[in-house]
Amino acid sequence: MKIFLTTSTQLGNAKAFLIKQVLTVAAKQQSNEVVADANQADLVIALGGMPNDNRLQGKKVFVADAENAFNAPETILIQAMAEAVDYTPHETQSAVQISPDFSNKTKNIVAVTACPTGVAHTFMSAEAIAEYAKKQGWNVKVETRGQVGSSNIISPEDVENADLVFIAADIDVDLSKFEGKPMYRTSTGLALKKTAQEFEKAFKEAKIYTGASTAKVQSSEESRGERKGLYKHLMTGVSHMLPLVVAGGLLIAISFMFGIEAFKDPNIAGGLPKALMDIGGGAAFHLMIAVFAGYVAFSIADRPGLAVGLIGGMLATTAGAGILGGIIAGLLAGYVVKGLNSAIQLPASLSSLKPILILPLLGSAIVGLVMIYLINPPVKGLMDALVEWLNTMGQSNALLLGAVLGAMMCVDMGGPVNKAAYTFGTGLIASGVYTPMAAVMAAGMVPPIGMAIATLLARKKFTANQRDAGKASFVLGLCFISEGALPFVAADPVRVIVSSIIGGAVAGAMSLGLSIGLQAPHGGLFVIPFVTQPLMYLAAIAIGAIVTGVIYSVIKPKLAEK
Repeated sequence: MKIFLTTSTQLGNAKAFLIKQVLTVAAKQQSNEVVADANQADLVIALGGMPNDNRLQGKKVFVADAENAFNAPETILIQAMAEAVDYTPHETQSAVQISPDFSNKTKNIVAVTACPTGVAHTFMSAEAIAEYAKKQGWNVKVETRGQVGSSNIISPEDVENADLVFIAADIDVDLSKFEGKPMYRTSTGLALKKTAQEFEKAFKEAKIYTGASTAKVQSSEESRGERKGLYKHLMTGVSHMLPLVVAGGLLIAISFMFGIEAFKDPNIAGGLPKALMDIGGGAAFHLMIAVFAGYVAFSIADRPGLAVGLIGGMLATTAGAGILGGIIAGLLAGYVVKGLNSAIQLPASLSSLKPILILPLLGSAIVGLVMIYLINPPVKGLMDALVEWLNTMGQSNALLLGAVLGAMMCVDMGGPVNKAAYTFGTGLIASGVYTPMAAVMAAGMVPPIGMAIATLLARKKFTANQRDAGKASFVLGLCFISEGALPFVAADPVRVIVSSIIGGAVAGAMSLGLSIGLQAPHGGLFVIPFVTQPLMYLAAIAIGAIVTGVIYSVIKPKLAEK
């Protein structure tokens, strides 16, 4: 008898490969043959669940448990021959074609939030979703996927009872546990600022999530714009790179506290400065570009892209191509692997070799050779020129660049423009240029602190709730969480943003004009002791925040009298 084996996407490539191997051997021992073409098969064994495959129409199919198939393949084969039934497509196939039913008055909502840094937007959007859902009388559970991992984790029972899965994520997140449920995807920013609008759209536009087949079902969603896709890919890389930069930068800064060149002498403090430098600069900083490129590629091409991106990023690091080389390596690796995956079609019996052998091998060879011969030499020259210019630029250029970076940090409070400036400052840390990062963080602290100042200077222009929000905004600002100003942006966007841009530009210009350096890309008040001129840095932040606070307190209209 000719047998065709098919596996669920949830099994994983390695496990599926092993199960197929043991079943193939067992079939031969029973004088049966495992075939690669479903059309030739007399019997189909579906491992892990009934597939959606038109080739199986008219075939006898047996759905087998994967663990049982691996542990007792001979028994499964005998059982399959005796109990196989006529093929019936999986219920989600028809479900994709119809709109989910949201007619129930009391809805059960599960949501996931995730942002690039895994700090502010992740938790603020989660709070907005939870509060809005509760006001509507819905049952809601929001899982946050931040830098410290997942919290308030959605259980299988929660998924089973859910009427809608609401995903607010700016990076790639694993959604496999929501297979078969109505799902709507948006950004953390929209979920935070336009919660009601996004839920209204969710109930109209949600589609059944079907894992691997979702790309085909929701092709229109993927074609909304390559720019949006590129932003998501780059932010996925930034998200995974950030802990390395923070840890490495702080360890280097602590090493400098023993003396700027103390790490060169292994006899100072028992070699501790050198050890800290080896950990921070020799390990963490050496890995950061590779990790960034690896996860950019992962975002584009999933797991097969990760290894290729890591290799391309490490080649950029060793060649001195810096963050620009890492960006190119990550994007190149992702799209090369994605293209190879689409172009290379193998029989089902060999398909498991693609992600673990063929794609990493060919992808690494292609990307590696392109990086070594075509990308790294000119990009290294460009990065060297940029670093040289940043290190030797005059006072006027420093003031202008600082003002531009500072203004960018305040345009959208954690959005794409803010993240572009932040990525620029963070990426230059790997090239040994620390002044842009200081300017970026100083400006990012200005909007929330400035709003707090405005609520003190013009108390009568703010409601009691806004004055309370000002207190929280001040604390968030001290922690370098620009999103603390978002409640004020939502209420009065033009005036708040204009005020913040002016104050942020002042802070950024002062910081860069004074050549203040910072090696840690996050932390706010807690990392100020590690900047090169702490008192002047505090002055830059304070002056920028005061400028913002004074301007907004003046231009904000008075409260309407009731």
